Amino acid sequence: MAITASMVKELREMTGAGMMDCKKALTATEGDMDKAVDFLREKGLAGAQKKAGRIAAEGIVATCISEDEKHAVVVEVNAETDFVAKNEKFQTYVAEVAAQAVNTQAEDIEGFMAEKWALDPSMTVKEKLSSMISIIGENMNIRRFAKVSEENGIVVSYIHAGGKIGVLVDVETDVVNDAIKEMAKNVAMQAAALKPQYTTRAEVDADYISREKEILLAQIMNDPKESQKPEKVINGMIEGRISKELKEVCLVDQVYVKAEDGKQTVAKYLDEVSKAVGCTVKVKRFVRFETGEGLEKKQEDFAAEVAAQAGM
Repeated sequence: MAITASMVKELREMTGAGMMDCKKALTATEGDMDKAVDFLREKGLAGAQKKAGRIAAEGIVATCISEDEKHAVVVEVNAETDFVAKNEKFQTYVAEVAAQAVNTQAEDIEGFMAEKWALDPSMTVKEKLSSMISIIGENMNIRRFAKVSEENGIVVSYIHAGGKIGVLVDVETDVVNDAIKEMAKNVAMQAAALKPQYTTRAEVDADYISREKEILLAQIMNDPKESQKPEKVINGMIEGRISKELKEVCLVDQVYVKAEDGKQTVAKYLDEVSKAVGCTVKVKRFVRFETGEGLEKKQEDFAAEVAAQAGM
């Protein structure tokens, strides 16, 4: 497979590795981007995780919570420019989409787009989107939504940077008061700021751990000094590095951003709140949306995604 300059550029932006190293990695992996990232990591030439890539779309994330605070939704609606994302009509429309989504029975975007628009049942959600595209004069896309429900507690939301990031936190608790709500909001802010991938270590896939161990072992064996250490020591090094990584990617294991001692974990913070309110408090899950994450950098890919929904 021919390795193009654009492929090298993309891998370099993803990993921070040098241009020639990126070309070598792509050549060795026959152009497979994911394998190329692993290749660079094994050689110690890339960071611990693949960067998400540049945000390729503008827009905002919005949340909506039911009156009883037991059901919530987070939605992402994209536009082409930041100018439109800050437009009052666009923001009002996104809030309406969230209000519809919190009550939807649809399980995916396709089903949601086919629903009747709650504020005007004469049209579907898809038709309302097309109407807004005509009014605003720019392509738009209801990209995704996620719902969270908690019958034995509450769901709390947090919006950061005017809608660039939205978080829902599911809290199981027998007591719902201001202290619990403040705790949940703080945890949501934590998730927004530090971008965890999992709630607890129990959620971490065994294949992920196995893959990380393989990469760490390759890194050690490629190091002239570390590779000479006894197998027991090397295994200990790997376990230590895995543990450190999990503390960064698991929400409850992260250092709480408001910890006065700079050491208290989110789990310890939850224990502290539990003792104060006199009941067990558990963060069961969280959902974090960041505008544009996961979209390809190439603008035509975003355009294709919009066109597919708009029926163009």
